[in-house]
Amino acid sequence: VQLQASGGGLVQPGGSLRLSCAASGRVFNGNAVAWYRQTPGRQRVLVAAVTSAGSTNYADSVKGRFTLSRDNARNTVYLQMNGLKPEDTAVYYCNLSPPYLSWGQGTQVTVSS
Repeated sequence: VQLQASGGGLVQPGGSLRLSCAASGRVFNGNAVAWYRQTPGRQRVLVAAVTSAGSTNYADSVKGRFTLSRDNARNTVYLQMNGLKPEDTAVYYCNLSPPYLSWGQGTQVTVSS
């Protein structure tokens, strides 16, 4: 199974981005799925997760700004990011929660003026 994240880019503080992550197989169905992010020299951390039933939880740092959604039919999860801050700059990845799958390449998000 391969995970392909996309949608990152350079955005000014206060801006928005929508990330997508597609799985090559139907691994998201029936599993909790999450977005993670990583900055250089630091461990990957969980940003947002959604259970198979659709319940979501978010890191305190992104609550009220990020929204995770899933489309099981498309084997895809999304992360809508609003009100972006420079501290959101990171490489973003998706995986199961816990992250049992091999990590994909991620997508770079840079928030800077």
